[in-house]
Amino acid sequence: MSPSQSLDKDDFRSLIDYLDGIAIWVVSDPGEFEYVSSGAEDIWGIPAEGLQEDPTRLIEATHPDDRDRIRSEMATPPERIEEQVYEGRAVHPDGTVRWVLNRQIPVRDDDGELRHIIGICTDITEQKEREQELDALNRILRHDIRNDMNIIIGWGELLEEYLDEGEQGPLEKILSAANNVIDLTKVAREYAEAVVHRSDMDVKPVSLSSVLQDEVDLRKEMFPHAEFHLPDEIPQVEVKANEMLSSVFRNLLNNAVQHNDKDEPVVEIEIESLSDEVIVRIADNGPGISSDVEGSLFDEGEKGMSSSGTGMGLTIVQTLVEQYEGEIQVTDNTPAGTIFHIHLPKIG
Repeated sequence: MSPSQSLDKDDFRSLIDYLDGIAIWVVSDPGEFEYVSSGAEDIWGIPAEGLQEDPTRLIEATHPDDRDRIRSEMATPPERIEEQVYEGRAVHPDGTVRWVLNRQIPVRDDDGELRHIIGICTDITEQKEREQELDALNRILRHDIRNDMNIIIGWGELLEEYLDEGEQGPLEKILSAANNVIDLTKVAREYAEAVVHRSDMDVKPVSLSSVLQDEVDLRKEMFPHAEFHLPDEIPQVEVKANEMLSSVFRNLLNNAVQHNDKDEPVVEIEIESLSDEVIVRIADNGPGISSDVEGSLFDEGEKGMSSSGTGMGLTIVQTLVEQYEGEIQVTDNTPAGTIFHIHLPKIG
């Protein structure tokens, strides 16, 4: 590209104006906008030209509880302006509230004199709404469900003295399942935060054979009309996961039966141990997956497998497997049904 063809300031501003949900502004003189990108209207509900003509409109478009901070930033002497990142709320003329992540970057010359202040504002409303929803879910999981499980365990333990030794088997399974639910609620908050922030979950070595065996045993009790075939010898390996690994297999095994149109559902589990990973294959003899939902099978809320539930099961499965740095794939089974291939990294 020749010098005459290089991008100039107007070209860059045109590119910035294409950014959705992001506003960029430049201040050279205190209290005056030298430049405001067109994204300002999406975030504050005010056209960029309106903010440049009257910067005080920014305060009017800010949530009342956040205005003092904006006023303070505008009144800060140039020599004291520092880089900052903070959240705030914008209120549109129609009353709509948008959450905004604000980043303020001072640009100084070699002598330390302030030349410009660059602001980058990003709409994070959907993220904040997701956080609030997951916080509510956490309260249910960590408080309501845990309390109910503790009540079940308490009553179950009282029943032990009324049962003969040979009659305690079913009760022990009930108590074991209840304790498993409590254990799962302990990592629910971490999982929710991982989903919201896309951060890494704490992982550790987990025995694949123990988790698989427990989940298959529980599914056999829950679905006595179905057949579950697990290899006689499961590789004694540890994979990179945590307590939520049981949720991965529980959802997949449940799906293999609940979405099965056969009178006698059959679920075949195979395990292949490679040098650096383990592949668990869960195959069923059901109706398979129709081509119109195959591409969106793991999307949030997808119910393409004739589900009557929330459609979140496979989304949770994929999210967890990816957090474990693994991979999940789905293929057709022969002559009928579906095979889920779960790749999990080995440890040790």
